[in-house]
Amino acid sequence: MGLKALAVAGVFALVAAAPADFVAARQQADGGFAEPRARSDPALSCWAVLGLAASGRTPSRPAAAYLREAPILDTTDLALRILALRALGESSATFVDRLERQRRRDGRIGSLVNSTIWGVLALPRGQAPAVRYLLRQQRRSGGWSWAPNGAPDSNDTAAAVQALRWSGVRGRPIRRGLAFIRGLTAGNGGVRLFSGREPDAQSTAWAIQAYVAAGARPPRAAFTFLASLRRPDGSYRYSRRYAVNPAIVTAQVLPALARKQYPFGR
Repeated sequence: MGLKALAVAGVFALVAAAPADFVAARQQADGGFAEPRARSDPALSCWAVLGLAASGRTPSRPAAAYLREAPILDTTDLALRILALRALGESSATFVDRLERQRRRDGRIGSLVNSTIWGVLALPRGQAPAVRYLLRQQRRSGGWSWAPNGAPDSNDTAAAVQALRWSGVRGRPIRRGLAFIRGLTAGNGGVRLFSGREPDAQSTAWAIQAYVAAGARPPRAAFTFLASLRRPDGSYRYSRRYAVNPAIVTAQVLPALARKQYPFGR
């Protein structure tokens, strides 16, 4: 094969690189996942496992051992750990017991709206107090925020829609949540985290998952926008302007590409 043909073949291989391959290649010797030139990170490792599971891929067994031993920083991290272990087909009973102890009298799981969302997704169906809390936290705009009294954003709104649908909620709260997301959707199909921000890959991916959870067809333009951010190595840019944290960005895009909503892998 001539030099020109080899060059063309090399370019084709890069263009054809799959996003799941990029994420899988970020697994480290200790079983965790890391951004380029960084150490394994517990949160990123959870997202990587979940993204690969959505793509039909199973990380190597050391991933479970890493997730069992890595430090847990907060309630959301604990809930993500449960979801990731289940996606690996591993028992998460010890972590579930810890999460159950994070319940509060007002229905919250942990201290945040965000931690309650992920607590609902990580625990079995039937979390009525937490679901009622989430319904009370929906703003007039239709969105949900990361923390009580915070500004609503598209990511927490999309996650809340998934948690509520997992819990069997239908109707007006879901429609209002999707309407909020549509209000943050740009003309190019990308979704903004907040009003005034440029659209980004993660917010767009979360929005796709919310549509899927609600039983609505995700806008085709959202996938077109994501495709515009895909790099030759299979990773995704955060936005048109920035290419940061490619491992976690790509890991969070994978479930949207597979048209899957949380939770899965049970």
